[in-house]
Amino acid sequence: MRAILHLLMGCFSVLAVATADAAPVASEAMPEMVWASDGQANVPYVFHDPADSTRVEGFEYDIAAAIAQRLHERPRLVQNDWDGLIPGLKRGLYQMVLDGIEMTPEHRAAVLFSRPYYVTGERIVVRRDRQGLDSFEALRGHTVGTIKDTLAERMLTGEPTISTRAYEEESNAFSDLRNGRLDAILLDEPIALYYGAVSPEFRVVGESIGRTQYGIAFEAANHVERDRVDAALGEIIADGTLHRILARWNLWTPMMADALGDHTDIHVPPDAWERYRTSIGALNGWGAHLRRYIGFLPLVLHGAWLTLAVSACAMILAVALGIVLALSRRYGPRPLAFLCGLYVEIVRGTPLLIQILFIFYGLPSLGVTLSPFLAGVLALGLNYAAYEAENYRAGLQSVSRGQMEAAIALNMTHAQALRLVIVPQAFRTVVPVMTNDFISLLKDSSLVSVITLTELSQTYVRLSSTYYDYVGTGLMSKRPEMTRCDPA
Repeated sequence: MRAILHLLMGCFSVLAVATADAAPVASEAMPEMVWASDGQANVPYVFHDPADSTRVEGFEYDIAAAIAQRLHERPRLVQNDWDGLIPGLKRGLYQMVLDGIEMTPEHRAAVLFSRPYYVTGERIVVRRDRQGLDSFEALRGHTVGTIKDTLAERMLTGEPTISTRAYEEESNAFSDLRNGRLDAILLDEPIALYYGAVSPEFRVVGESIGRTQYGIAFEAANHVERDRVDAALGEIIADGTLHRILARWNLWTPMMADALGDHTDIHVPPDAWERYRTSIGALNGWGAHLRRYIGFLPLVLHGAWLTLAVSACAMILAVALGIVLALSRRYGPRPLAFLCGLYVEIVRGTPLLIQILFIFYGLPSLGVTLSPFLAGVLALGLNYAAYEAENYRAGLQSVSRGQMEAAIALNMTHAQALRLVIVPQAFRTVVPVMTNDFISLLKDSSLVSVITLTELSQTYVRLSSTYYDYVGTGLMSKRPEMTRCDPA
């Protein structure tokens, strides 16, 4: 038990360092404007520069910086998965969300929006050799992909003759189009331009279909913050800053000009668009791939370290709590044994993902707010403690009753007999099973990516979706493998 306590103390020191690293550095001179987006596979909104994977850019990134400048604040981006953006906003992890969120009636009922900062339509993308699918009517009878919870998805599902496939990430839709699983893709024009028009395998066809507006999302009751940001957004619209940002990214369209009543020609070259096209086109040949993979190393190593830190700390917690649960069920008073058994059955009978989301997003409503790292460790540790408890209980039962009787006969107390005789024998029996469980926990640690932790699997998603490289990047991001121990 002393060794476990020492390990727990070491784990908490790692927790403190990780939490301190994740915490923002306070600036007395300038307050922060904290905003969120899903920058894993989000070209051209917020994404990692293909030429430098440590650098974040995108037209929404530039808009956030311009708004922060008007507010005299320092912008800080918080990465979160698409599904966690609005829950994180409601929890208070950040002030607002910029991520191409469409201002639909359903979304307006859940959050507060600024005025629109971008207006666009849907475009069709097909393989370069495909002909005839250049209108919405032509898509009937075909399999078409899109992004979930968008105008395009609602349009496609409203047409029963179209077989619709909705994706979390646009990169997955383009991968299926490339492999022939889809006949076409229908999605927002910025995505079509930056994914379809830069690849020699695809082409964007037809005219723009429909109309949708993007707005900055705020928590429903946060009218003060919305009004501040809305005023700043109005300023960058009025002085042409928004026009210049969109022109740099080749996203200023006649639809935007009509929406804002701005038909001026400001002669801003699309340098950000050209830089992106050049960086994507330059990534050919073994030499370029090798240089790219070398550039991945800092991100992969950081993701691997975070994965191991979360897994190790969670396993230490699981072992310590599992021993307590097993001893309580085996030798504790009946009410305590019942409660421990109830805990084990409930935890083992509910999905781990639900437990992670509850601890991170649900506990704050009860007054308990945890950092992503601590929430991930706690969720994994509490979950695996239930499984470890059953392993240890089986190990305790495997020790013959005569061992306890012999220890008592030698004038040991019941506690001494457990600590010096029973537990060491049982622990030796369950060590192989513990090793197997740690391997499983290491793999399950990928689930903590849903609470903003960029561990190894999330790093892989970011890199592979940016470069369309699922093989080389996947080999680099492969989790450390261990040989499962045979209980025999």
